[in-house]
Amino acid sequence: MNDRLIRLGDALEGAAAADLASSSTRRRLASPRLALALALVAIAIPSVAIATTALIGSDDVAKSLPAGTLSLAGTSPTCAVVHQDVEYHCVLARAPAPEVSDWKGTVEPTVDKTKHVNGGCRSLASDGREWECYIGQAAVEQQIISAGFLGEYAPTPGVG
Repeated sequence: MNDRLIRLGDALEGAAAADLASSSTRRRLASPRLALALALVAIAIPSVAIATTALIGSDDVAKSLPAGTLSLAGTSPTCAVVHQDVEYHCVLARAPAPEVSDWKGTVEPTVDKTKHVNGGCRSLASDGREWECYIGQAAVEQQIISAGFLGEYAPTPGVG
């Protein structure tokens, strides 16, 4: 995301510089307004991106784990940031439902408060009490969920 924002900022800066360098009188009169508009866009887009990613905290991830899988309901996860807005380490206060005899390596989706799949987690322990969770594209890269499943509406926790 940051690389795209940097490229966007560079493109806006280049466009503004080219516009300012134009010898056209009409362009020169419009240049201050265009430069101001470009500056506002350059500030607004990163601000929105930062505000959006800042909403994904460890409490949000802890809530999204049981929201994605019924077997994890009532387990009271607590999560710690590994890589902000990307990776979290979660520990469950109680073991998940006994429907799986060995949870190690099991993958489960996470569902945000809007009831959309926002990532997924992989169990690190056989008893299912320790998980590594990934948000967004990172969950796809970790092969926990498919790209097509990311963002899907999930009104209730998954079963089975």
